[in-house]
This record gives sequence, C-alpha cells and structure tokens, in this order.
Amino acid sequence: MDSILIIALATMGGLGFIFAGGLAFADRKLRVEENPLIAKVSELLPNANCGACGNAGCYDFAVKVVEGKLAPTSCPVCDEEAAAEIAKLTGGDGVNAIKLLPRILCGGGDGKAKNKDVHYKGPSKCALTDIVAGGDKKCSYGCLGGGDCVEACKFNAIYIGNDKLPVVIEELCKGCGLCAQACPRGIIEMHPAERDLFVYCKSHDDPKTSKENCSAACIGCGICARNSNGAVEIIDNLAVINYELLNPGEIPIEKCSTRAIKKIEKNKMTVSLN
Repeated sequence: MDSILIIALATMGGLGFIFAGGLAFADRKLRVEENPLIAKVSELLPNANCGACGNAGCYDFAVKVVEGKLAPTSCPVCDEEAAAEIAKLTGGDGVNAIKLLPRILCGGGDGKAKNKDVHYKGPSKCALTDIVAGGDKKCSYGCLGGGDCVEACKFNAIYIGNDKLPVVIEELCKGCGLCAQACPRGIIEMHPAERDLFVYCKSHDDPKTSKENCSAACIGCGICARNSNGAVEIIDNLAVINYELLNPGEIPIEKCSTRAIKKIEKNKMTVSLN
C-alpha cells in the first residue's frame, strides 16, 4: 500500500479518535440534567405551541411551571383535568381553572350594518383594512369581517358566518384568546364560559349616528341601566356591564329596541368532533 495513503488514514483515524474523546469528555462534564418532571408536564400540555400563555411554546411553559414561575392553570388551552394533573405533579394549585370563551361583541352583520357609499377595494385583512380605509361599513367600531381571527385560531374553532360576522365553535375552542388578540377593533373579548349576557356593540358614536349606521347598535338610551343597581352604565354612548354587580334578572333586556344587549345565542351549527 502506498505509504502516503497509510499516513493519511492514520492521521484521519488519530484525529477522529481525539475529537471523539473530546466530545465524550465534554458530554460527561458539561451535560445539564433535565428535571424529569418537565417531560411529564409537557406530555399533559396540548403541545399546540400557540403562545397564548405568553411563552415561547409548550416546552418553555412546562419548564417555568416546574420551576414554580407559573401556576399550573396558566395554560388557557389546558382543560381542568390536565391542569389538575400538572398541579399534582408539581405541587401547585390546580383548582379554579376557569374556562374562557371568545365572545363576538358586534351584532352588525350583513343586513344590519350599513355600508359606505363607496365600496372599499384593497387588502382584506382586518389589521390592514382598519388602518387603510376602515372597511365597507359606516360604523368605524364594527367587525371588519376580514377573518384575522379565523386565521389566528390554531384549532379551527372560528369561522366567518353568512352575515360576515365571526362564529365561534365552542366545542372546538380551547380558550387560548389568540382570536381576541388578532382583532384590531377589540370586538372579541374572552369571558368565562358560563357568562351569557353581553352588549353586542362597541360603538361610541352618538345615538343618532349609531342608529343610522346599524340597526343592531347600542344607542345609549340607558333603559337597560335603569334599576340595574350599577351593573350597567352608559359610558360614552355605550352600555357597559359590570359583571361583579350583575343580577341578570334585574336587566330589562326585552326593552332594548335594537337588541344590542341580550343573552348569548348558542351556535346553531352541528359540529362533528370525529
């Protein structure tokens, strides 16, 4: 065999041996032992990496829960059972996990909200439409219908209905709140699932303008606030509910001429979870 080839093979073999030894030494000396609880907590998380908890992902969340920097109930997507299991593993408090759902607080869909005389042509995304021209509707507080909330949802739990307003599929919703974060007009709010009375309007226009722009708008008449003992206030032409004071039986929602304040209408859509 050629002596040059032998020397090359010996050199490469020697270097390989030295580098392998170095890596083995570094692995032995520099290895960071991971707390096995992190893997167990990770298995209980949805692993959607949606970021709704404010962390980089589910693994980052698991690390912080194990380190005691976050409560086991901090994941808005986890159900109560998973939160309780995580609490059992980490010794944290897993009770009082409140299921939140997004509520679309605009009733100004097609047929109710009036459009501008000039049709808007441009980007359809809500975030852009809101900045560029405000969309087709005369109401500058209403839903733009561009579907940013639909795009933000990682669980296919929201869609744009026939009236061009978002519809939440509660059976699929994990309560992460990404849809609410994506809405540039703050129309989507996260509320406890059992809460059922809302004001479906965000307009602060004066009563005359609100009525002209949308037949479903709150016109700030204050009839719902009467006898509410402070549970409903008219703030800047809009009824605002204080849920800490609310007694739904005291609110005369049937007298609201525009039906802007009413109990939630459950989804009529039949959903297959299979």
